[in-house]
Amino acid sequence: MLTNLFVKTLSCIQACDVDYKLEQVASLRRAWLADEISYAHDATPIILIPDPGRPSKPELISALLVEKRKLSTVDGRAALIHALAHIEFNAINLALDAIYRFRDLPRDYYEDWLRVAAEEAYHFSLLRAHLQSLGYEYGDFSAHNGLWDMAVQTAHDPLVRMALVPRVLEARGLDALPAIMHKLTSVGADDAAAILAIILRDEVGHVAVGNRWYAYLCAQQGVEPVATFRRLLREYNAPKLRKPIHIEARIAAGFTPEEMDMFAELAN
Repeated sequence: MLTNLFVKTLSCIQACDVDYKLEQVASLRRAWLADEISYAHDATPIILIPDPGRPSKPELISALLVEKRKLSTVDGRAALIHALAHIEFNAINLALDAIYRFRDLPRDYYEDWLRVAAEEAYHFSLLRAHLQSLGYEYGDFSAHNGLWDMAVQTAHDPLVRMALVPRVLEARGLDALPAIMHKLTSVGADDAAAILAIILRDEVGHVAVGNRWYAYLCAQQGVEPVATFRRLLREYNAPKLRKPIHIEARIAAGFTPEEMDMFAELAN
């Protein structure tokens, strides 16, 4: 009997142990590629997940209270790597939730987001291993939960989710990572910068997945993509776009010339 994709994905989201979650994501991806997973919509109610499975640490605090440290110290570099690892851990759950929550979409949609979940798990593993090489563990620093807050706000509509998570939150990473890589290189942390180069490469693909399905859902609902995106940015008070914009990465991720003009207008 085939395993149901949505039941299995919910189990992955709710897993609290880090290693178990990573193993379950890898297992789910293998089963999907082996055609052992059904994505037929079952009768199980779709539940809202205000807090996905995670370990007892890190302690979650307001983003405004997260302490900033100097990258010139090992402690400062570890804090940065920890913050990035926490983002990637959240991104695993976000990709899984994009599968679990939204039913009756094409097979390719689930294929895309399973790949994203597996790659986010890989990114987390790279960052955690580097954190351990510095003498720290995931959970040793506090963190914030802003990414998942947006998941809860967009849980009702896949179009809104695609607009505001991959196309806003993840796309901000495309803009931010080059500067972080430069700072790490400037303090001799070339190994950390190399990990971020891998993440940047893959995140272009993740934003492209969001763009693909945002365009699909706009066409399905008969709405104009750019005007709808502008409306959603206002309606959900989405994070502001900050300069510099990584133009090449955003174009590679599939943003249109009209959208790039919009970003240039909105960035401050």
